[in-house]
Amino acid sequence: MSKARVIAFYLPQYHPIPENDQWWGKGFTEWTSVGKAKPLFKGHYQPKVPADLGYYDLRSPWVRVEQAELAREAGIEGFAYWHYWFGGGKTILQKPFLDMMATKSPNFPFCLAWGNHSWSNKTWKTGMSKKAANTMIAEQTYPGVDDFTAHFNYVLPAFKDERYIKVDGKPLFVIFDPTFKELPIFIATWQKLAKENGLKGIYFVGYAYNAGFNKVGNPKEKRPYLALDEAGERYKYALSRGLDGVNSIGMARAEYIVAGKFKVLCKKILEKYTSIKPLNIYDQKKINEHIFVPEDKWENVYPTIMPNWDRSPRAGRNAVIYVNSTPEVFKQHVLDAIDLVKDKSPEHRILFLKSWNEWGEGNYMEPDLKYGRGYIKALAEALKDQKHELS
Repeated sequence: MSKARVIAFYLPQYHPIPENDQWWGKGFTEWTSVGKAKPLFKGHYQPKVPADLGYYDLRSPWVRVEQAELAREAGIEGFAYWHYWFGGGKTILQKPFLDMMATKSPNFPFCLAWGNHSWSNKTWKTGMSKKAANTMIAEQTYPGVDDFTAHFNYVLPAFKDERYIKVDGKPLFVIFDPTFKELPIFIATWQKLAKENGLKGIYFVGYAYNAGFNKVGNPKEKRPYLALDEAGERYKYALSRGLDGVNSIGMARAEYIVAGKFKVLCKKILEKYTSIKPLNIYDQKKINEHIFVPEDKWENVYPTIMPNWDRSPRAGRNAVIYVNSTPEVFKQHVLDAIDLVKDKSPEHRILFLKSWNEWGEGNYMEPDLKYGRGYIKALAEALKDQKHELS
């Protein structure tokens, strides 16, 4: 294990489910928003059209096999399947994961990432829902130890699968929102159950933002400015609650620096007192220059790499859009990230790739008509670059 361990987040929302049928229309999948996207300004690359795999349906086994082959070509170690457990046994979008488990195909490493957030009709701002605003579709709850135990038993077969990704000999489990108050109890329960079931334990990694408007440890207490020098405090706080590592996120910090305080203030004033909605457009290369912090070199901090970002298929004019995203820009971004992890122990040279197939957020590695396999080749080249070879 001499090189960086790239683990790509994988969205399963490419097959119909009853909840989406009810709220957004029969047959709704991620492709519904992607296909309807419109350019919002001159030169805006929308809609984005898939190439090699087309507008696929994840109920088809061959699609998952082809995805794995493309990921191998890119040098990706495995997929982190987004996993939705809302509490009380409520799950959504589990078919691709369950099929992969049942058929043992594709033979490609994987882990689970718990998308522990509620779904409302704001989740897909440009969806077709005619229901009342701010209606809850599926609420994320944390009922207690009995539910935590049921959740563990649900994913235990995955933890014991030989393909499951491990860190320090423990199955890796990513938590999208580790700020919920029951987290220490949740972690303690799972660690106990893991050992009772013959596992060494669970390696918990949670999202951690390297800057924020909220005060450290208090997500509800907001400040009028983004604190740019609190990454270390934020990481330490997340780790103090029982996590083994953090997946560092730097988009908000980079956007704030690139835009500048004055522009941020003007935008807030316009949105508060007028009907004007300025577009949130940033240059990808400039974002990349500010997305990492020195604390990302810490042993148990795992940086995020991202090829592109354009959430307009979901959010329209409210979206954040990164322009001038190219495979060449992405390659340099990956090389910068490799420099952050090169001195860590081999097990901890992890880079989380956001994302493999978030087409609705313009955040994907899969081939499209504009760049083909360009991003896949860029990642593979960066990982093979001898100047950045890891010992």
